[in-house]
Amino acid sequence: MLSRLAARVVPFFGRLTVTKDPGVRVEPGSILVVNHTSLADPALVLAALRKELAVEPVLLATSGLWRVPLLGRVLTREGHVPVHRRSSRAATALDHAAVALASGRHVMMYAEGRIPPRRDASENPPEVFRTGLARLARDTGAPVVPIGQAGARRITSGGRVKQIAGVLTAPIRRPGLHVHIGAPLRLPEEVTAATELAHGAVMAAWRTAAGALGEPAALVRTPTAR
Repeated sequence: MLSRLAARVVPFFGRLTVTKDPGVRVEPGSILVVNHTSLADPALVLAALRKELAVEPVLLATSGLWRVPLLGRVLTREGHVPVHRRSSRAATALDHAAVALASGRHVMMYAEGRIPPRRDASENPPEVFRTGLARLARDTGAPVVPIGQAGARRITSGGRVKQIAGVLTAPIRRPGLHVHIGAPLRLPEEVTAATELAHGAVMAAWRTAAGALGEPAALVRTPTAR
């Protein structure tokens, strides 16, 4: 339902284009890892995946969404997984994701774990990845598909007032939006090496997406460790 809704709604807010590496094929039970820059980018990527690959993934998302009336019920019914950050329940999200992968469903996740704090609408490179992605890939043997998105910050970014203004004006502005799907990877078992490899692949996919929109991706500040 979320993927179908995104596919219908996103074109109303901007001009979505999608590219992929040559010969990309996403196997059942793959982990889709995406750079996270805006509240709008999940819809962007869901629409692109449905349009380009007919893929409708399980989404790992902040548990706060489950407290939104009606939305929480929909998320639960469709098998999406809440992530309870900074709590003893955080690890259970990976357990639920592993079950979804074992059943052949795709799992989409954000390895950065947050939206960048910058206030302007410029692109932001993928920040340092947390280790959950590498651990999930190691424990399940699932291939990892790096995905880069750009343009979501043109819809929503910055503080609350700016975000609301962005959503209200986007149908008039019709900003360019782009998603690039990279070639699947098999990550090494060592968590640090796997995390770095995945980060580099998502960085490359993001640069391709940003370049498609004419964003000076190579000149954007590099991420800092935290």
